[in-house]
Amino acid sequence: MGIDWKKEVEARKDDMFADLFTLLRIDSVRDDSKATEDAPVGPGPKEALLKFLEIGDRDGFVTKNVGNLAGHIEYGAGDETLGVFAHVDVVPVGTGWSHDPFDPIVKDGRIYARGSSDDKGPGMAGYYGLKIIKELGLPVSKRVRFIIGTDEESGWKCMDHYLAVEEKPDFGFSPDAEFPIINGEKGILSVYLNFGGNNQGGANELVSFNAGLRENMVPQDAQAVFISDEADKIKADFFEFIEKNPVSGTCTVDGNKVTLDVVGKGAHGMEPRGGINAATFLATFLNSYSFGGDAKNYLAITANSLHDDSRGNLLGLNYVDEVMGDLTVNPGVFTFTPEEGGTITLNFRFPQGVTVEKIETALTSKFSEFGVTLTRGKAQLPHYVPADDPLVKTLLDVYEKHTGEKGKEQTIGGGTYGRLLERGVAYGAMFPHSIDTMHQTDEFMAVDDLVNAAIIYADAIYELIK
Repeated sequence: MGIDWKKEVEARKDDMFADLFTLLRIDSVRDDSKATEDAPVGPGPKEALLKFLEIGDRDGFVTKNVGNLAGHIEYGAGDETLGVFAHVDVVPVGTGWSHDPFDPIVKDGRIYARGSSDDKGPGMAGYYGLKIIKELGLPVSKRVRFIIGTDEESGWKCMDHYLAVEEKPDFGFSPDAEFPIINGEKGILSVYLNFGGNNQGGANELVSFNAGLRENMVPQDAQAVFISDEADKIKADFFEFIEKNPVSGTCTVDGNKVTLDVVGKGAHGMEPRGGINAATFLATFLNSYSFGGDAKNYLAITANSLHDDSRGNLLGLNYVDEVMGDLTVNPGVFTFTPEEGGTITLNFRFPQGVTVEKIETALTSKFSEFGVTLTRGKAQLPHYVPADDPLVKTLLDVYEKHTGEKGKEQTIGGGTYGRLLERGVAYGAMFPHSIDTMHQTDEFMAVDDLVNAAIIYADAIYELIK
């Protein structure tokens, strides 16, 4: 007789959501200003990691804390190890939430909180899948490590450390994307465009330009401060611009000092079309006025080469791969002051067939005449597990069994822990019908989606280790 995975999950549903709410109440945004040797990416991610490990201890698993950066919850034994990778860190909150992002609420069948969909909710669903297998005492022939990271949204410092001191699983998945499966992930590259700080030579003087919270988020908020003798005219023009474009904004005039604030829409940087980039809209408005020096180049490049062009056409980088799709670029973080100069962080997601060197060559060719220099950030190459791999086939079979829908391979621009393993993929927890609110204001995850994901995870983990 088969196992009724739905019945088993339903019996633990209240406990699963109680544990999830405990995690969601922890503000686990990376905070380098509070980082210590004991809390390498700040106290919040550490607290969330310890809480998850505490839950594993409570349920009788073997647990291990690896330097307060990562940890694992272990079950079973055997010559092979299945890794299930989740993370407890979350992106910054941003503005515009209709409630406290770290005080989760259930409304209209949805759990609203930062991390509900990325990745505390899916992670807890995956954990309960393993918990059910343990509690049922099912026979297994492999070991499982449920591995928890604390820096997935930034630099993956957690996994760099974990894999340096712990053995790497043989195969696995990350519940940090969408069903049916993600067996291909584009390469990821951050490039910093560096400008000088000269703001002289124009009728207006740029004092500061700031936007963006993380390079993998579309900037929702942007602000520019500048000195101008035509402040009243600019204020009137600004509101006319706002009226004609999909952004909102405010203008404050104090003598000849003008402060403009623009609000767009945040979104995950892997698909910039899901958001509205407040920074590029603001620069586009300012570019119609006279600024000088590096400030002029800063605004002009943003307006003329980055605005409303997520596919890199204006950069000469419009590459498309038949399997992995388009190259995308997200201008994610902007800073400019005369004292520190300017920086624009470009976050690329690129398919196979494109190299880091090709991207850098194109940017150098485009911007060197403006005195712009490049700095390379973290780079990850494209990752792909063939559709005929037994891991992929098993996970798709389980998905089809529980949904009645045909499974198919997919590639995303996002980067998940699945790429850490040669035979690693991402698997849920969003379904094709789910609304993606990752990295957005009022992030949520549907209650039913988490329950159904837990059902699939329990069955899938068992199929892979029985």
